[in-house]
Amino acid sequence: MKTDEIKYSLQNLVHRKTRSLLTMLSILIGVMAIFALISFGLGIRNYMDTIAEEAGADKLFIQARSVGVPGTDANFFVSADDINFVSKINGVDEISGMYIRAGEVKFKKEKKFVFIAGTDIDKKEFVEKAFTVGVEKGRQLKKNELGKVVLGYNYQFEDKIFSKAIKLGNKIEINGNSYEVVGFYGLIGNPQDDSNAYLNYRSMELLFEDIKDEFGWAMIGADKNTDPEVLAEKIEEKLRKFKDQEEGKEDFFVQTFADVLATFGTIINVLNGILILIALISIIVASVNIMNTMYTAVLERTKEIGIMKAIGAKNSDILFIFIFESGLLGMVGGIIGVILGYLISSAGGQIAAASGFAMLQPVFPLYLIIGSILFAFLVGAASGIMPSIKASKLNPVDALRYE
Repeated sequence: MKTDEIKYSLQNLVHRKTRSLLTMLSILIGVMAIFALISFGLGIRNYMDTIAEEAGADKLFIQARSVGVPGTDANFFVSADDINFVSKINGVDEISGMYIRAGEVKFKKEKKFVFIAGTDIDKKEFVEKAFTVGVEKGRQLKKNELGKVVLGYNYQFEDKIFSKAIKLGNKIEINGNSYEVVGFYGLIGNPQDDSNAYLNYRSMELLFEDIKDEFGWAMIGADKNTDPEVLAEKIEEKLRKFKDQEEGKEDFFVQTFADVLATFGTIINVLNGILILIALISIIVASVNIMNTMYTAVLERTKEIGIMKAIGAKNSDILFIFIFESGLLGMVGGIIGVILGYLISSAGGQIAAASGFAMLQPVFPLYLIIGSILFAFLVGAASGIMPSIKASKLNPVDALRYE
């Protein structure tokens, strides 16, 4: 009996193919949007988990409480004395300050304003691990050499930063001073970090005469047996007393790596949530369309329902037919929506990577694919419940007399 009912339902959907296609259109748009948004959200979460695993959860950061990006306000900094004091706190394994200032980089006749970072070459392994990236091409800077620079990943390509790609051995100017390019960092995944220029401490202090011992921020590595959260509170308390500052009025703050990722993750989740809510509007519209389509089908097939009941069809059989049809409309729309969502997400990921946002790469786990299709089926089936109940309760005699 169920096989006959399924065949009957399929014949009706094919017979009214234009209406069926239009009904599926609204649900596939919603599923497509939700699938694409969630795939990007999962991709960013995957990126964050990878960064956390590579950098390690034992990292902390001391940052000057300035407005905007560290290094843009010379009045706020982490001093060398601050770093020396923190290095002696029990639980701190390593600490390294980083100079950071905005500067003008010139290559041939083009000029760009980017961030110039000064790193401690003695602690290059620690710094590179915190950045989760190292020098990919060429070599790292040496401690006291002058006139050398390592550039971010994007300088190697045309039209990323400059119209021409920079190669090892090329000369660039930073604030009017000439530097030879000796290396390039690997891909970090966002345009700002991948456009940085890196100098050693000595070169940075000569380039910016007012910067000596005034760091934009500092990275800390906790001992293996030390809880980073507890250590962050300890550093904040002791450094506040060392600087003789009131609680809540510090000119610095301490964050664990987990805090940084959590803040970033919260922002991403809020944005994704808003976008998904917008996409759900199309699902609601699709649900109404399916319900309207099924009500229309009930009216058009009233006599058919009467005939089926007259030859022995039960209420449950009629109910099954109409719920199956509405659920099938939702499922087929969901399958097409997933396919289109995959194509759009993949294209979006390629565009993001080409624009320098390599971190924005979608992922497509099996549970997302199956879940999206199942969700579409349930929406369709649920939308058809009320029309199906109406159809199943039709009186056979009244249905046969219906004009």
